[in-house]
Amino acid sequence: MDTLYIIGAALGLGTIVIGAGLGIGRLAAAAAEGIARQPEAADKITGAVNLPLFLLEGVAILGEVFVLLIVLMK
Repeated sequence: MDTLYIIGAALGLGTIVIGAGLGIGRLAAAAAEGIARQPEAADKITGAVNLPLFLLEGVAILGEVFVLLIVLMK
């Protein structure tokens, strides 16, 4: 029974990391494409991309903390 619990936590952590990686990758790719199309707007694009990147990373970290808390609270 304990093995299934740990496997579930590992799958949850893996899903969180994969999802965050895909989200950050897409956001960075879109920013790079926008900067390549309009280099003069690089400062505005970079500034607009920073907040969503930080929020996405924060959500991923919180998800990891919640999964680890669930495992440790058992």
